[in-house]
Amino acid sequence: MGTSTETIPARTEQAPAPQRKIHTAQLVAAMLKASPHVSDLIFSPGRAPQVEVSGQLVELKYKGLECLTSQDTNSIANDIMGKNDTPIRKLEQEGSADLSYGLTGVARFRVNIFKQRGSCAIVMRVIPDKIPGFDELHLPAALEEIVDLRSGIVLVTGPTGSGKSSTLAAILDKMNAEKPCHILTIEDPIEFLHRHKKATIHQRELHSDTPSFALALRAALRQAPKVILVGEMRDRETIEIALEACETGHLVMSTLHTIDASKTIERIVGVFPLGDQQAVRTRLSKAFRFIVSQRLLPKKGGSGRVAAVEILKSTMRTREYIEKGEGEGKTLLDAMRDGTTEGMQYFDGEIEKLIRSDIVEFETGMSYATNAGNLRLEMADFLEQAQANVPAGNPSGTEIEIER
Repeated sequence: MGTSTETIPARTEQAPAPQRKIHTAQLVAAMLKASPHVSDLIFSPGRAPQVEVSGQLVELKYKGLECLTSQDTNSIANDIMGKNDTPIRKLEQEGSADLSYGLTGVARFRVNIFKQRGSCAIVMRVIPDKIPGFDELHLPAALEEIVDLRSGIVLVTGPTGSGKSSTLAAILDKMNAEKPCHILTIEDPIEFLHRHKKATIHQRELHSDTPSFALALRAALRQAPKVILVGEMRDRETIEIALEACETGHLVMSTLHTIDASKTIERIVGVFPLGDQQAVRTRLSKAFRFIVSQRLLPKKGGSGRVAAVEILKSTMRTREYIEKGEGEGKTLLDAMRDGTTEGMQYFDGEIEKLIRSDIVEFETGMSYATNAGNLRLEMADFLEQAQANVPAGNPSGTEIEIER
């Protein structure tokens, strides 16, 4: 009895799709051209490349990059890190890494690469090549007084992306142009590149030039600077050394992620043990010169953003409120409201000006106000007039148009 053999075709393994090559520098340069108001670039698996424009995310679907894969974002991350061992090691050990990245003649970026769901995501904050000036940023004239300070502490506060770095860069650049002194910065990473002008300026970067803010700040006391810029007050040790530097005749400038002047004082005092807090209040009341807080508000019509700036200055009254603590009728906000002739200003007063000047929409301003209820009452006359002038069927809302 014969047996028939059936030929079974050999099973073929399907070759994996070849990884596409992404030219990171070309992609980044193209994304910047999407709008003159791009503040951040975001690369995330499962989405097209995105830019943040005036506070809103916009997808940019380039041919072949309609949806980034985890291999794509890993490739972009590797291109950005290059052969720099420090961010590669930090990403592996800690899950995120900060670094700077530059495209000659295009822009520089503050970059954070982080792991999420087993893949990499990347956020790139745009740092302009040119250091912005006071006029360009529309900074209050009172801040020019900082340039002439000899000692003390100046803090610029606000949420991420509120323009703190740009404000400090403008102040530092003015000092650099006008004062023959030694300026030292400690940053993570270095953002604006300052060149020697009338001053001599040295910039140290965390991890590549120094392991921590505290160590660099302690070393700075032996490096004979007149002005020290610390990128961020991150911990108790850094705050302690900064206060020491102020007390030994240095001018220290730094940033904090706090929403206003009052919360800034609370944050600094709160990092110390309860038994030390009164002593810290006393030291801080004598050391502080300015606390500048910022909020960036979308402009009417989606044409960019505008800064509302709160300024607390050192006066007999504000020093007393910081040392003894705030109370009923004795708050830092009260001092700023009453201190307009001394160069002070407060958020809601500045937001009111922006609304009345037709720069910011009423409801937008309310959403950024410290006390929206009070501000609404202050602007009752404006509301009545606006309602009387609105024609029937007037469309509301704005759209952001991006050229692709």
